[in-house]
Amino acid sequence: MRIKTKEDRRDRIKFRIRKRMTGTTEKPRLTVFRSGAHIYVQVIDDRAGTTVASASSVEAAVKGAMAKGTRGGNIKGAERVGTTIAERLKEKGITKVVFDRNGFLYHGRVRAVAEAARSAGLEF
Repeated sequence: MRIKTKEDRRDRIKFRIRKRMTGTTEKPRLTVFRSGAHIYVQVIDDRAGTTVASASSVEAAVKGAMAKGTRGGNIKGAERVGTTIAERLKEKGITKVVFDRNGFLYHGRVRAVAEAARSAGLEF
């Protein structure tokens, strides 16, 4: 795979991470995707091929819980999404996950999601 764009680079990193990481029923994979304006989080059971839970800054429930000046494109919005996904997983009885940064660097909004999920009770 030749790297011609930033997206090619991220895909290459993502494949390198994913060949060593899988989500199970007991410990599913929490994956993060960030666009310029929003952030999306999914919890995936790779063995069953199903999405256990998801949250994003596009959802009305998450948008309504955000404070003024907070949106999906900033760290405060990412923290809200991380807290929301942790709450949804705790309702389903899941406390341990594997964190998949999906080829993005672990800083900024990706880090904010991870730290908010940890502080809300998830272990990874």
